[in-house]
Amino acid sequence: MLDVRPYLLLCVGVLGLVGCGQDRSNSPTSRPRPDSTASSPASASSAASADTTDEGLRVLILGNSIAAGAGVSPQAAFPALLQQRVDSLGWNVTVQNAGVSGETTAGGRQRIGWLLQDSVDVLVLELGGNDGLRGIDPAVTRKNLRAIIDTTLATYPEARVLLAGMQIPPNLGRQYTRQFRQVYPAVAKAYDRVTLIPFILRDVAGVDSLMQEDGIHPTAAGHRYVARDVWEQLRPILERMRTQEPA
Repeated sequence: MLDVRPYLLLCVGVLGLVGCGQDRSNSPTSRPRPDSTASSPASASSAASADTTDEGLRVLILGNSIAAGAGVSPQAAFPALLQQRVDSLGWNVTVQNAGVSGETTAGGRQRIGWLLQDSVDVLVLELGGNDGLRGIDPAVTRKNLRAIIDTTLATYPEARVLLAGMQIPPNLGRQYTRQFRQVYPAVAKAYDRVTLIPFILRDVAGVDSLMQEDGIHPTAAGHRYVARDVWEQLRPILERMRTQEPA
């Protein structure tokens, strides 16, 4: 397999500069019912049980065109795949996709207050790639990420945050690349209620079959890998919340 990781990582930074259509955040009308015909009998049975153990949880995904699902159908993007996973378990969980193409951490900081008007139990924060492309001071990116997290936890103190890390190539110098890479673990380390996903495109960037022809966005198969990695961290959090176990 041809290793084009440096090129693809650069492309990741331009995710928002390539148009990917409108914001496809989930709405109540677009969310499949847990007891729909797409669910198995076992899933339908567990759905009835789940309704008696939780009042419904909300997962908010705040991101750029990776979350927005550029170049794939809405049902193939990783937020929709996460919704399918919780529905298959019969859990009363709504995954809202608030991904917007071109979003920076500054843009996310501006939007988070409005998005928090509805309750949030888990925030999946997938921003920063466009900051890296534009050469924004990593200290500014770190400040914006922390402001988003602080606002979320101040509004919903029991919420949890999954911070999706990003990487960039050394085009802007090794020092900048190193400082940028250190932003995500540093932010996550500052909070008890933040879990780090080191690289949102792990096992995807640099793999031709998992990236679209533009070399920028994951294919539908690539989104399945992204969903897998997010779900690995998200599932235990949701399980604890549903059973009211301490974080």
